[in-house]
Parts: sequence; structure tokens; C-alpha cells
Amino acid sequence: MSRNQVKGEYVKTDTGNQVSRKAILIGTQHIMLGGKTVIQAEAMIRGDLTRTAQATSGSGAAPGSNTAVAIGRYCYLSKGCCLRPPGRIYKGSFTFLPLRLGDHVFIGEGTVVQAATIGSHVHIGQNVAVGEFSIIKDYVRILDGTIVPPNMVIPSFSIVAGQPARVVGEVPEGGHEAFELRELYKTVGNNPQPLPV
Repeated sequence: MSRNQVKGEYVKTDTGNQVSRKAILIGTQHIMLGGKTVIQAEAMIRGDLTRTAQATSGSGAAPGSNTAVAIGRYCYLSKGCCLRPPGRIYKGSFTFLPLRLGDHVFIGEGTVVQAATIGSHVHIGQNVAVGEFSIIKDYVRILDGTIVPPNMVIPSFSIVAGQPARVVGEVPEGGHEAFELRELYKTVGNNPQPLPV
């Protein structure tokens, strides 16, 4: 019997994050994962796109203040999605600002996200484009193929679709449990469990 363990498809961190060995994480020192997050193969997170303008305060910046992408707990990044911090000209030079995801955020296959903030319990479908500096509040469902324009603010409990995106409905009462991703987290990894029926 071999002393070396067979490597699985996913690397599991101390906080329970499961990252595919085929995921593309650039600038890992600027990416913060909250815990129990799943990052599938070919998902790309651009942590190298950080702020270039330095603070001018005499005390200096606190460690960890240069985080490019912050991801909450129980998030699920599907195959081929891309998280990219939004950028703009600030004080005469181009810089990137942080991208923040809340807890229980699902991002579908082939989706590109450049939002400023995504709240908790958000479901983003496949092949969605989320424009720069858009803000998505809590309990939002964005349907497949939607294009969210830059700077759009999507209110809580909204269902969004279209090109460009517009609110087409609202999340029904009692429909909030569908946003929980704890069970989906258990189905991924080197020892997956089937989803309960």
C-alpha cells in the first residue's frame, strides 16, 4: 500500500472551503474566503486587481485592507464563472475597488461578476453579466442570461431578468429557504453526499 494519499479533485482548507485544483485564483493573498465556500473547476477569481492608490494617513493602512475579493460563508462558484473587482479613475489614476459577496451566494456557470457588493442569499444564474459597481441586495434571484448594467442597484427580494436587467417579480413569502446552500455544499468535494429529497 502506498504511503502517499491519492489527491482528490478539491483542496479543503482549515475553514472548510473546497477549492478545485483546476480553479484559477490569481493574487491569492488578496482573496478572502469566509468558510465552507465551494470553488469549482475553471472558476476564476482576480485577486491581483487591487487598489493602486495608497492611503495618505500617517498611521498607515491596517493589514488586510488591500483585499480585492471578499467572499462570505457557504458561497458556491460554478464552473467557468469569473469574479473581478470593479475599476475606475480615482484621484487621477486608475484603481480597482473591492468586490464583496455575502453569505449563501450562488454564481452560475459562465457568469462574470464585477459588482461592488452582493448581499446574502443571492442566486445568480448561468451566463449572467453583472456590470461594474452594481449593488445586489439580499434575497435576490437573477435569471439565466441576464445582463445587469453598471451601477444598477437591485432591491431585496427581487427577481431580475432581461438585457438590460429589470425587476420582473419578487421572491414569494416562504421562498427564502431556497437560498440556503448548506446542503449543496455537502454534495461537493472528495467525499460527496447526495442531496436529500
